[in-house]
Amino acid sequence: MLTPMLAMSASAIVPDSVHTLQSVIVTASSRLSTMRAGSPLQFFTSKDLQRMGVADVAEAVKHFAGVQVRDYGGIGGLKTVGVRGLGAMHTGVSYDGVMIGNSQSGQVDISRFALDNISLIWLSIGQQDDIFVSARQYASAATLNIETLPILSDSTKFIANVRTGSFGLLSPSTLWVQPVGKRAVVSAFANWERADGNYPFTLYNGVQRIHTKRYNSDVSIWRAELNASYLLAQGHTLRAKLYGFSSKRGIPGGIVYDNPYSAERLTDRNAFVQLSYEGKLSDAWLMKAAAKWNYQWNRDFNRDAAREKIDKFRQNETYATATAMWKITHGLRIALAQDFMHNFLSTTLANCPYPTRNSWFTSLAAVYEWKNLKLNASVLNTILNESVRTGSEGNDCHRLSPSLSLTWQLSGNLRLRASYKDIFRVPTLNDLYYLLIGNTNLKPEKTKQWNLGLTWNKHVSPIVDYISFTADAYYGNVHDKIQAVPTMFIWKMKNIGRVRMKGVDLTAGAQLLWQRDWSTFVQLSGSWIQAQDRTNRQDLFYGDQLAYTPQYSASGSVSLHTPWVDVAYNLLFTGRRYSSGYNSADTRMPSFTDHSVSLSRQWHQWRLQLDLRNLGGNNYEVVRFYPMPGFNWRATLTYQL
Repeated sequence: MLTPMLAMSASAIVPDSVHTLQSVIVTASSRLSTMRAGSPLQFFTSKDLQRMGVADVAEAVKHFAGVQVRDYGGIGGLKTVGVRGLGAMHTGVSYDGVMIGNSQSGQVDISRFALDNISLIWLSIGQQDDIFVSARQYASAATLNIETLPILSDSTKFIANVRTGSFGLLSPSTLWVQPVGKRAVVSAFANWERADGNYPFTLYNGVQRIHTKRYNSDVSIWRAELNASYLLAQGHTLRAKLYGFSSKRGIPGGIVYDNPYSAERLTDRNAFVQLSYEGKLSDAWLMKAAAKWNYQWNRDFNRDAAREKIDKFRQNETYATATAMWKITHGLRIALAQDFMHNFLSTTLANCPYPTRNSWFTSLAAVYEWKNLKLNASVLNTILNESVRTGSEGNDCHRLSPSLSLTWQLSGNLRLRASYKDIFRVPTLNDLYYLLIGNTNLKPEKTKQWNLGLTWNKHVSPIVDYISFTADAYYGNVHDKIQAVPTMFIWKMKNIGRVRMKGVDLTAGAQLLWQRDWSTFVQLSGSWIQAQDRTNRQDLFYGDQLAYTPQYSASGSVSLHTPWVDVAYNLLFTGRRYSSGYNSADTRMPSFTDHSVSLSRQWHQWRLQLDLRNLGGNNYEVVRFYPMPGFNWRATLTYQL
């Protein structure tokens, strides 16, 4: 968590008398720094997202350098995050400091999260600087962290907003924070979102232009959270969270042979409860622990020309973690974390093996700071045991994964950073057991990453408040890549792949303070990546770019604050890429640019925002045959007490 409780006591001594003041509880948030981080780190606060006119998590993440968001079109479409060509299964997602698990598919649909109660979104690639975290935080090549609004408060707070827009969008939400006595605070958040999603689009079949609408893209979502925080004693805090999510949505299919028909319906239900403790045992020792129970249920209904098919999936996850950090000296800290996770999957599919996975994660990490040098090292020990009720189980796994990073202040505000991370991702339960394609002999997919970068920032003048710049070059290898390959009569999951990645990520930012109530904020990012298949020199696609990995991508955001209205312009560019690992003219997808403008006005407790999106009206495809909406609008009215 990024919001530790800090305790402070004060006393005043006067000759001939002693007066002891009451203890004062001070709350503070650890400040993220993209400049001092040993590995690439990017973040947006709620104010940044508000200023940019961003209204969903996927839209925000697209502005991070080195990120590929797969968007399957429309409000009901799946949205997953991949980093530097590694794919969504190598990206972990953390929600309020606790990792979100999905042992079945290995990837998290980030469209399930609403921005209305989010205070911070940040992405770390490779080794992260904060060692006071759970062991599972080290278990991914990159981690997307989502932090909700802190509930610590000394007064009642109430925030309500309603959002509407194109294609039947309606989304009201409320957030209520209430102190209870002097030690406890509770909060409640609720959100409902619906849309029909039937947007018009244009596609080409050869030289023939076809106008039609997107069908089966409707969505109805409920989200709710109940949070409580209790101050046990100075420096000791207990927190509880109850989360619920329910959605019913259509899954828009690919527009193949000009056929927009899709009848697949997906019902998702997710609930979890977690309890966490964080405390300062002494000046040298910090302790945190958490326990979580997570339940996921999915119903997949589909109707084609032959029949109707209904599949149901149920996942149970039990998770516990404990971390202790020892401040040995002023510049040296050591942290030890132990996690345990139990996963169980049941389905209505024929011959379901009912797999169970028990996982143990142990991490040992250290940070040393001396003058202009900062070193960060860790090692993660992972043990996984598989068992099934029927059939054969997958292979057990035991592996050590080291990581290392350093930052060195060269001069002034110029810093050099370097990092290395050795990590892997285990086969998902789908990879191992799904129908006939599963393969219980799969090995983990191993990844090695190297990064070398420079960061620089400076306060230039009263007008140019700051300028910042980061440049990172990276190199990576993936071995034993898990791929589906054809065998005699069926497809089968196998370890046959090797991938080499190399690239450059650039970011720049500036803030200009013209005069009172006049300011400009600029945020830019750009990426170049070469992610090539290096499996077999005899293959026709040897050396080709990975599917859906553009060589060039960029984003930009410029916002102007005035006494009357705030204006923001956002740009997203994705270069040419291929829909298959075999790069040919038939699989080539054109580049596209998405422009949007946001206008907002704040007065007293009210705020009104209007977003004009995809100004070019282009039905571009992020995933082939899944056209995105053309021009659309969105309006949000917010009241805060």
